[in-house]
Amino acid sequence: MNIGLGLGGLAALAVSIPVIGALLQPLLEKKPEVWRSVGSLDDFPMHQTKLIRFKNADPQSWAGISAHSAAWLRRNSEQEFTAFSPNCTHLGCPVRWEADAQLFMCPCHGGVYYKDGTVAAGPPPKSLPQYQVRVVNGQVQVKTAPVPITSLNA
Repeated sequence: MNIGLGLGGLAALAVSIPVIGALLQPLLEKKPEVWRSVGSLDDFPMHQTKLIRFKNADPQSWAGISAHSAAWLRRNSEQEFTAFSPNCTHLGCPVRWEADAQLFMCPCHGGVYYKDGTVAAGPPPKSLPQYQVRVVNGQVQVKTAPVPITSLNA
């Protein structure tokens, strides 16, 4: 009987090693970050918010359209920009920019954000995430990272 329990324990250990490895691998893996050009300075009028599209930092060959992402980019001054995630922090629905109201709005559950990305109303638990932005040789660049497949409420 002890031999049976020992062999069962070894089998359980052998099966659990790949599962534990799969759970720990994302925590140990260095996430690539890549600066992507999204346009020239002339493409972005002062004090306006515009939807930009770019390729993720670590696109998989099989990813197709999902290898691309987007952000809302606002030009604050001659060389200063702010880029916001286009997804609501409530459940990840896409937000839209309402220029007349100067608000980001989520059409799904009534989430509303001020132009600085902070929550104005509705169920979102936190502000819109931001991307780092820089200007290099007249090109506006956004620092991208792989799109995480995790809960937005985490």
